[in-house]
Amino acid sequence: MTFCNWEAKRLLSLALPVFLAQVTLILMSVVDTIMAGQVSPTDLAALSIATGIWNPLLLALQGILLALTGIIAQFSGADDRKGISHYFQQALYLTAILSFTGFAISYLADTIIFKLDTSPAIANLAYDYIHFVKWGVFGFLIFTVYRNVTEGMGMTKPAFYISLLGLAVNIPVNYIFINGLFGLPAYGGAGCGIATAIVLTIMAIAQVTYCQMSKKIDAKGLLSSFEKPNFSTISIITKLGIPISLATFFEVTLFACIPLFIAHLGAVAVSGHQIAASVTTLLFMMPLSLSIAISIRIGNLFGQNNMTQLKVAVSTSYILAIAIALFLALITFTGRDYISQMYSDSPAVLALASSIMILACIYQLPDALQVAANGILRGLKYTTPISYITFISYWLIGFCLGFVLARTDIIVPAMGPHGFWVGIIVGLSVAAIFLMLTVHKRLKYEFSNYEALSKS
Repeated sequence: MTFCNWEAKRLLSLALPVFLAQVTLILMSVVDTIMAGQVSPTDLAALSIATGIWNPLLLALQGILLALTGIIAQFSGADDRKGISHYFQQALYLTAILSFTGFAISYLADTIIFKLDTSPAIANLAYDYIHFVKWGVFGFLIFTVYRNVTEGMGMTKPAFYISLLGLAVNIPVNYIFINGLFGLPAYGGAGCGIATAIVLTIMAIAQVTYCQMSKKIDAKGLLSSFEKPNFSTISIITKLGIPISLATFFEVTLFACIPLFIAHLGAVAVSGHQIAASVTTLLFMMPLSLSIAISIRIGNLFGQNNMTQLKVAVSTSYILAIAIALFLALITFTGRDYISQMYSDSPAVLALASSIMILACIYQLPDALQVAANGILRGLKYTTPISYITFISYWLIGFCLGFVLARTDIIVPAMGPHGFWVGIIVGLSVAAIFLMLTVHKRLKYEFSNYEALSKS
């Protein structure tokens, strides 16, 4: 594979602000986990179960809108402001539809929570969290649309600054609603839901304000002469976004649903898993940010019909992904004990979390490669294979194997949470192989078309 220093610098310059923004967003979840864990293992377990139900839904809705980044990147590469304006406006209509959908689905949460094999105290706190956090769904999706347009146009720094604002607000607001200051009730871990809804709304307002005032984005110009809903364009965004959404949903639920299947083992098992999942989710932001940068860069080059440089960008992307994976594995292994102690002071919880993080070191390489391939396919606006590859890899292989290892004695004595993490390793490895093969096949197709057009 060819490695280009200039291309690597360009990718990293796009990825670094995205990474910092993603880390800041995830730090809000980490703060929630730490502050809930300081209240009690019950509050931490409730938060784990609630986010296990809510986060996959929210990220699935966001995933549909992520198609906008590649679309805008291609229009930006072709210097087509009219195309950017049209898709931006239609994405806002789609946002309204998705917001209503997410709000309506949230009312089904109690059906899931109260059928779990867990204590009434945990179930009630989990339900309260979702009841509160659902009020932030519209702000989150509006923030996502404006952020995708901004990043698709190659400006990845604004989201970082706005995320910092969100984190700064999240900590004191969390404290207020968890502990019941200023005459408010003490909601415990469920108070994190109120704080999250408030923070997401503030971030949306900040992102919209920036885009309206920015001369580079010129949202006022992009939104002037506002069009009526164009269901053909909305359908295009949706069709491109659904595979991304499903892939996000399948991967998130691979982690988030584990607490639902180990709830019967008690608060220690759920809390230990949640700590490891929280840490690895934070570290995952690095390859994910690279993936977003890759989709922007590939989209720009594809929009310019610069196929020679596109090929160099693809190989450079894979090499960067490998380097990042090795770095994350080193951090996870060497820092697992110290990091675990930030979340809890329970020896049993700490021992479990630390042992799970050793397994997390192993899947860093396949995980980084599969999200890099995912970014390439998004930049090429070829997303259909992503959904079925991730479903087969994550669920039919990864989750099913994890369930067998965790809860049955069919292969080995039941491993508990560790079994699910072994399944994750296998599932992500299969996904990486098939997504990279798909990229290779699609690039051959695009290059053959490009050569045919060049000769004609």
